[in-house]
Amino acid sequence: MASPRFVIQKHSARSLHYDFRLEAQGVLKSWAVPKGPSTNPQDKRLATRVEDHPLDWGDFEGVIAKGQYGAGPVIVWDRGTYRNQTRSKGKEIPLENGIERGHISVWLEGEKLQGGYALTLVAREKQERWILVKIKDEKADARRNPVSTQPESVISGRTIEEMESS
Repeated sequence: MASPRFVIQKHSARSLHYDFRLEAQGVLKSWAVPKGPSTNPQDKRLATRVEDHPLDWGDFEGVIAKGQYGAGPVIVWDRGTYRNQTRSKGKEIPLENGIERGHISVWLEGEKLQGGYALTLVAREKQERWILVKIKDEKADARRNPVSTQPESVISGRTIEEMESS
């Protein structure tokens, strides 16, 4: 069985954000992360849970037309596979169960991001609020800032600005 995919899309809709998506149950479980992911374990990133997306959405790059939901340019900022590391009492639990419980942990094998990341639910309101953090491991790097130093798409090499002006 192939490893499940993850994708992080940089999306300039009403505001610029990064859509952090994990393949599970035949869909992409999704969170909007305004500041984007960090490689520094001390950084806590707000992640708002958004609706699940179809798997084929993970390959989308382009401009969503004005008047449509999410209008604006989208690039695939990072992608790869992940391993579920969500545990309860020492045993792995399915990702979807972790989401229901309010905590998941994954190991990313991406083109820009690698290593452990955790998402923890902090508020169940109209929109669930989560915190995304980089786990302290050998892939953590407080000096590296891929959001600012690697702004381009892993598919086209284009930036969000270049996508918008095309």
